[in-house]
Amino acid sequence: MAEKKSVVLLYKVVADKQNYIDACLSEDVVVICINRGTKKSKPMPFKVLYENNDQFWLQNKTWEYFISTEDFERVNEKAAIPEENWTAPEEEEVETEEEIRLEVIESPKAPEETKASIEEGFGKEYNSIAVMPIRERLVQLNENKKRLDHLIITKPKEERIITEALVDTAKDTMLHNHATLLSTINLSSEEAKRQTQGLVDSTLDFVKTSSQLISVNIFNDDLMKALVSKSDGTIIQHMIRVYLQGLAFLSYYNKMVSSSHMIHRLRVGFNNRYRRFYHILLPHIFLEDVTLERAFLGGMRTVTDEDFYNWTTGFLIHDIGKAAAVEYHEGESAYNRDIVMEHITVGYTSIINKTNYPEEAGLVTGYHHEYYGDEGGYGYYRNAFEQHKKLNPYARPIYGISYDVRPMMTYEALGYFPAKVLEICDVYDSLTDPNRKYRKAMSTDEALEMMLEEFIVKHQKIDFILYDIFARFIKDGKPR
Repeated sequence: MAEKKSVVLLYKVVADKQNYIDACLSEDVVVICINRGTKKSKPMPFKVLYENNDQFWLQNKTWEYFISTEDFERVNEKAAIPEENWTAPEEEEVETEEEIRLEVIESPKAPEETKASIEEGFGKEYNSIAVMPIRERLVQLNENKKRLDHLIITKPKEERIITEALVDTAKDTMLHNHATLLSTINLSSEEAKRQTQGLVDSTLDFVKTSSQLISVNIFNDDLMKALVSKSDGTIIQHMIRVYLQGLAFLSYYNKMVSSSHMIHRLRVGFNNRYRRFYHILLPHIFLEDVTLERAFLGGMRTVTDEDFYNWTTGFLIHDIGKAAAVEYHEGESAYNRDIVMEHITVGYTSIINKTNYPEEAGLVTGYHHEYYGDEGGYGYYRNAFEQHKKLNPYARPIYGISYDVRPMMTYEALGYFPAKVLEICDVYDSLTDPNRKYRKAMSTDEALEMMLEEFIVKHQKIDFILYDIFARFIKDGKPR
């Protein structure tokens, strides 16, 4: 049931009066942002909105902005304008959905309560980052880079120090990305890209630097898992694990594929082990034409440095659009498909429209739940392909996986290589996640067995060949 709350329209408060704007900034006022269409609301710090657009209360037609009457009283007292020079705005009652819990933001003087409502799923550290000016975020990211640069040239390398640094800096980079992208929602694409350029540059530098330190077997290390668990946000824990796992796995893949012995073994065993799987995906291709080169367009190959960095950037920010408290695949009562699917839309559109991240990173974000078109998946590729088929009813993909973007854009391939890599890492982590609420976390063997049975044999969701390489990586892999 909805509740009504006395608030004051923000534009009536500030009314182009700089001293009231300054008071809102100094008093850490929390703005109640209400969507004109859905009536749903969310709290946002005035500082964050103001730094992105110093007249945001006038220039957005989608949102209305209010502050609580308590905040108005504090701001009015702070601004101290003589009564004859300014007329106090009338109080209004607005109706919002009960789950928004606006009572949390009634008392801005208690920052612990106010900020905890912003993004609990990303941990308490997110609270301070959410209100941090962009320039301060860049300073922190630069300090993190210096920390990693120092470790690169330090000898001998201590595993604990490297692991702790990778976990800490990955967490910071993800949180800064989430906070910054969230603050650009109401900006034009051009302005958002301008404001996020420093973040993009710093993040790309971080990815390149962290990849140079992944030479230890970090993912299979209990130390890494223990350090990740110190983060109190379950979503950020998942993102750190998947990013570091993706880095390590892609490094391992490169090492394996660069060996002619592995490609030879895959080709020799292809007909017996893999052909049926890929023929189910490509039933319009003659069985004898389903080869390793059909499964992987042009054949399997190592990943170039440029692709490696662009793709692993996608690994880093793949869940940047997640809502704070989404529970994934945890029983019928908790699973909300619409909410789960929304993180793909929010993440993909934010990266593509609001930043200058490489296109490849955006596609990893938008495609990493496609599951080869299985009904259990979702994403941008299948929607675009359905539209394409309306104009080209006989269109059919003729390859399983493409390493390049263009065959995805022309619908020649079913899967984008880095997205298929990420799918496997993502599924494995969800099955072994110690924070699972409705089921016990699976062991390594249990998870791998379940993935084989449910995601390959019964449903063709993840890639079979990549799964086999991943299983070997999990059991005995040593990244480069």
